[in-house]
Amino acid sequence: MSDLPRKAVTRTAKLAALPLGFAGRATWGLGKRIGGKSAEIVGRELQQRTADQLFKVLGELKGGAMKFGQALSVFESALPEEVAGPYRAALTKLQEAAPPMPTRTVHAVLAERLGDDWRELFLEFEDKPAAAASIGQVHRAVWQDGREVAVKVQYPGAGEALLSDLNQLSRFARLLGPLVPGMDIKPLIAELRDRVSEELDYSLEALAQRAHAEEFADDPDVLVPDVVHQSEQVLVTEWIDGIPLSDVIADGTQEQRDRAGQLLARFLFSGPARTGLLHADPHPGNFRLLPDEKGGLRLGVLDFGTVDRLPGGLPPTIGRSLRMTLDGEADAVYAMLCEEGFVQESVDLEPDAVLDYLLPIIEPMLVEEFTFTRGWMRGQAARVADPRSPAYQLGKRLNLPPSYLLIHRVTLSTIGVLCQLGATVRMRDELEEWLPGFVEEEPQEEEHEEEADDPAAGA
Repeated sequence: MSDLPRKAVTRTAKLAALPLGFAGRATWGLGKRIGGKSAEIVGRELQQRTADQLFKVLGELKGGAMKFGQALSVFESALPEEVAGPYRAALTKLQEAAPPMPTRTVHAVLAERLGDDWRELFLEFEDKPAAAASIGQVHRAVWQDGREVAVKVQYPGAGEALLSDLNQLSRFARLLGPLVPGMDIKPLIAELRDRVSEELDYSLEALAQRAHAEEFADDPDVLVPDVVHQSEQVLVTEWIDGIPLSDVIADGTQEQRDRAGQLLARFLFSGPARTGLLHADPHPGNFRLLPDEKGGLRLGVLDFGTVDRLPGGLPPTIGRSLRMTLDGEADAVYAMLCEEGFVQESVDLEPDAVLDYLLPIIEPMLVEEFTFTRGWMRGQAARVADPRSPAYQLGKRLNLPPSYLLIHRVTLSTIGVLCQLGATVRMRDELEEWLPGFVEEEPQEEEHEEEADDPAAGA
């Protein structure tokens, strides 16, 4: 496969074959069990075959199918180990690579968008792509002023393919649900579909990336490459080297894992506070670890095609409710959740039960430092996915307001990556520094009283 399949009938046929394949393998597995093979062995074989088919199709199609695969990949750590194993290698491939566009197609897009003399803009241009993503691929080049750059070229027909894939995927979302226990796949697909027009618009991506590059220009911990040039379907940014986070997950040292995890958490919470934007595509392919000037490591951040616009930073409600949950203020937490729409008017819950539901989830904030593991993530997923669990019954009655949907997904995705890294992170430090409302403000009345008691105050 060397081109983006554009005919709707071809793409639909490939995607439609997935649920049929799942069903066929389930029947095959039943036959194996009747024949005497253990359910555990058969289960592993089924998962391996399912993984091979699912991610082969998603990777080949790119578009919305690959976008969904990337979004799903960060939740791999929630799967039971015997299930996760077969998926892990296939997921990692999705995070970093996909079949490339033909060179002639790349040149045609560049000529159309940059002009027939587009080569004069570059001192060098590598025809072989350095990376491929869901709606475009990246070529390494040298800009006319000598800077090394990344040239992102959008696949022709990407918008149509993106919408077609996500519409098709939503039709059999239930079949995909078991891939991530405790997660409703359909809202994830709907939210990805809602963001299509933004991600296809490279002018919006350029604005978001410039805002981050300017804010983090002198930051010792985070590097955001600046935008060099932008036009429709083509985005040129500064090139950054470094170790892809997927490589750190696969075989990085513990020092690399911990540093990457700490900086990932820092970027998650500091980005909205500093830029009013939330980077909303935190899969490992969008991050790099690279050396800083002092011999340490800092985080390189790529791809600002999907952002949540939060002019005031993250809502203070999140910080306040987290703080009150940690302090065990069940009634106050429940009242705030009702006020914000997490508990609908027709639902009546016990505040203490809600607190018991939330506390295990925010365990990383209870301690000075917390080691995120796949085991911890699996435990959380099992707790909220088991129909026999009180947490499952309570979770079904909670509501996620639309304004929090993307924040929720990004936070869950980031935690998924931290668990893949197995990183030890001082999460509470980042919350205290960057999350509005997490640190309780001193009452202003006390300041006024002190001024009144001070004879010099009225002089």
